[in-house]
Amino acid sequence: MMTKEEMPACPVATTVQLIGSKWKLLILRNLRMRPWRFNELRRDLEGVSQKVLTDSLRAMEDDGIITRTVYPEIPPKVEYALSPLGESMSPILDAMAQWGTTYQQMMMNE
Repeated sequence: MMTKEEMPACPVATTVQLIGSKWKLLILRNLRMRPWRFNELRRDLEGVSQKVLTDSLRAMEDDGIITRTVYPEIPPKVEYALSPLGESMSPILDAMAQWGTTYQQMMMNE
C-alpha cells in the first residue's frame, strides 16, 4: 500500500499508479467475472510472463485491490478475487469499456 509520501497529489495519477499497467487492467477485467486461479489467469492473459503476473498480483494485493485466498488442500489451491475496494473500480472499467467500444465503432465506420 502506498504511503502518504508516495501518493501523488493528483487523484488521476494515484489511480494510474494503482491500475495503470496493461496487465493490471486486464487482471481486473477478469476478476470482475469471478475468482481466478493463477494458471487460469496466465493462460487467459496471452503474452503475460509468469514474473509480471506474479508481481502484478502481489502489488494489487498489497494495495488492497484484490484478495488472495489459499485453501488448505494438497496441492494448495489459491484463488484471486476482487476486494470491496477493487469492486469499487467497476465504474472506471465500465467507462473504459464503453469508450473503447465507441472508438472501435468509429474506426470501423471510416
